[in-house]
Amino acid sequence: MAMNKLLGLLLGLTLAANVMAADIELNPSHPDRYVVVKGDTLWDISTRFLKTPWRWPDIWQANEQIANPHLIYPGDVIELSFVDGQPRLTLNRGNGKMSPSIRKSSLAEAIPVIPIDAISAFLAKPRVMTQEEYDAAPYIVAFSDEHILGSAGIKAYVRTLEEGSSGGYSVVRQGEEYKDATTGESLGFESFFIADSTVEVTGDPGTVMLSKSTREAGKGDRLIPTEEGVAVQNFYPHAPASDLKGHIIGVVDGVSQIGQYNVVVVDIGLKDGVEVGHVFMVSHAGETVRDVIAGGDSEVTLPNEEAGTLMIFRTFDRVSYGLVMEAKRVMHRLDVIHAP
Repeated sequence: MAMNKLLGLLLGLTLAANVMAADIELNPSHPDRYVVVKGDTLWDISTRFLKTPWRWPDIWQANEQIANPHLIYPGDVIELSFVDGQPRLTLNRGNGKMSPSIRKSSLAEAIPVIPIDAISAFLAKPRVMTQEEYDAAPYIVAFSDEHILGSAGIKAYVRTLEEGSSGGYSVVRQGEEYKDATTGESLGFESFFIADSTVEVTGDPGTVMLSKSTREAGKGDRLIPTEEGVAVQNFYPHAPASDLKGHIIGVVDGVSQIGQYNVVVVDIGLKDGVEVGHVFMVSHAGETVRDVIAGGDSEVTLPNEEAGTLMIFRTFDRVSYGLVMEAKRVMHRLDVIHAP
């Protein structure tokens, strides 16, 4: 009985995989094989083969003879084949043979899933805090040697730096408030990075030494413990729940028109079920226009139009950061995001 159940489960998984593969459209101009070069991303490579490049995991044929086939390096060969009529992508280690191979190159040489340069500044630095978290954090009250502002190499005096505090702290300043696009509820504040700092003396006040400053620190700037960066190897594109929807509520660097590789803020996060790697479609919110034929105050809202694709790369409780991977048209704040 147990064996029958196991066989039934395996058959179900196989059928599900075949359904997903059958649902995937190939790029009409796809190659049969592609040699990976330095500077590629896995998303870019998948675009050569698929109309929906984020779905490459659905047709990836893992080669068990290769150590960790999901790490791809320059010189490797991606091949398109068909199994029972369904497309499959297979990795060969550059020599065209499916022989056992152990890659000696470092992880840093592996091809990333998405352009890491576009998001690296957002992986290790704190970006979103609630008002309560910001108010409770230690803050700068003065600088050494009568400096009015602080930069790398200058000592800062800090209130409420608890006894036993050690290691590194990021100096941050409160920025834009993020609000739910539908309810207007506050979801947190941008906390943009000012400088790194190292604790010298704890207490009230304590002292820290500033380093790696991107701008001058000021009185009232807050200190929060330095965070570990997100492991880039964990990025794995996949679809969220079908009913998960949100809006673009912010864009980094203050641009008004959003395009490919812009970092955006969306009004859904961990508490809504958002995960790193979730892929969303972006729809340009239809405008509400006056119906001049009907006359009077008659208005009509135009339908949403498909605008692009983004992938979530960092999540917080109520908001998330996403990277725009594809842009079919210009996007704006309040555009809708939804499951593919």
